[in-house]
Amino acid sequence: MYLNKVILIGNLTRDPELKAIPSGTKVCTFSLATNRVYKDKDGKKQEIVEYHNVVVFARVAELVAQYLKKGSQAYVEGRLQTRSWEQNGEKKYRTEIVAETVQFGSRPTGGTSSSPAKAGDKPTTGSSAPAASESIEYPTEEINPDDIPF
Repeated sequence: MYLNKVILIGNLTRDPELKAIPSGTKVCTFSLATNRVYKDKDGKKQEIVEYHNVVVFARVAELVAQYLKKGSQAYVEGRLQTRSWEQNGEKKYRTEIVAETVQFGSRPTGGTSSSPAKAGDKPTTGSSAPAASESIEYPTEEINPDDIPF
């Protein structure tokens, strides 16, 4: 049995970049920083930061580009993938996390968290990122569990 699974919780180090590949599928890339705090052999507190390259496709890519920005917290679940290419006669490699699930965490300005975005969600057209001064309006009525279709 083989397993290739990555789970990370960290902060975006830059704004997500949304592009489209020739087939029309949306691709979003961003970088996530995670840290580890430990005590060294002298008892001093040390902190190591790791930077992870993340790529998402389709509807998840659109949602990430729309709602996340530098400093936003995110939960990422996916798999490791290494790709290679030739540049100026030199072979280059890049290991990335291909995310299947991205859950939005708290925003740097203290916003609320959102529900997870899953790979395979159907894309919608005409969506645009809200302006920085706009806030998301949430419904005020109570949700009846009997109305949920699953």
